Amino acid sequence: MAAGFDPSGRLPDVFTNAGTSSFTTFLSRVAPEMLPGRRPLPPGMAADLAPHATTIVAISATGGVVMAGDRRATMGNLIAQRDIEKVHPADAYSLVGIAGTAGIGIELMRLFQVELEHYEKIEGAMLSLDGKANRLASMIRGNLGAAMQGLAVVPLFAGFDLAAGDAATAGRIFSFDVTGGPYEETGYDAIGSGSLFAKSALKKRFRAGLSVEDATRLAVEALYDAADDDTATGGPDLTRRIYPVVMTATAEGTRRLTDTETAAIAEGVVAGRMENPGG
Repeated sequence: MAAGFDPSGRLPDVFTNAGTSSFTTFLSRVAPEMLPGRRPLPPGMAADLAPHATTIVAISATGGVVMAGDRRATMGNLIAQRDIEKVHPADAYSLVGIAGTAGIGIELMRLFQVELEHYEKIEGAMLSLDGKANRLASMIRGNLGAAMQGLAVVPLFAGFDLAAGDAATAGRIFSFDVTGGPYEETGYDAIGSGSLFAKSALKKRFRAGLSVEDATRLAVEALYDAADDDTATGGPDLTRRIYPVVMTATAEGTRRLTDTETAAIAEGVVAGRMENPGG
């Protein structure tokens, strides 16, 4: 890109001409090598060469949605990182959590954040929640080549739908497959290696009309159950004071629970399981 600048230091015309509201499309024209899915890879599987992020859960509640993720990243049978953060705000009213190859997942999540911000600045309006899910789907599809070599990323997307007629049911959740197919989920969903156990816990405990506070507690309990049966999912680490990342999206916007709030919930869940290990 530097070679395209003239001696005066002016930006190339591609930066100043009227363009697209999609930052990913713009990047594919200007510097395609910077997109995660456009980098050449050597032949063979590479799944064991990079840390993997694991379990994310999302629960719809009255007035919004809750998303939580454990803090462990693994590389084979090793713990690569104990305090990775897998749940982030996508924009002011939506959340994204990543599972799969950690480095590519974090890069894709940041690119998605820029994609939504770029669209809002160019168009002067926010994408609909369905539009955001479709943009994320196309970005996942762009990583298909790397996914076929073991470097897959499968996010979970959720948010507060500003266009919903009833704010009480405005929390929506979208899952994706490795080819970028988007699917709207009802009530709750989980992704990652511990998702089978997390969804089994949610299936027994979820009910329509949960408050955001109750859904937050349920999300932490589901992660605890996942960690109980899946070695790649990290439970609350009371010794190091490492707790899940928990975020909400409501009519007031996205919010991350403070460490103090999350610690109180996680320690309450652990104390309850000391008395009843089966939950």
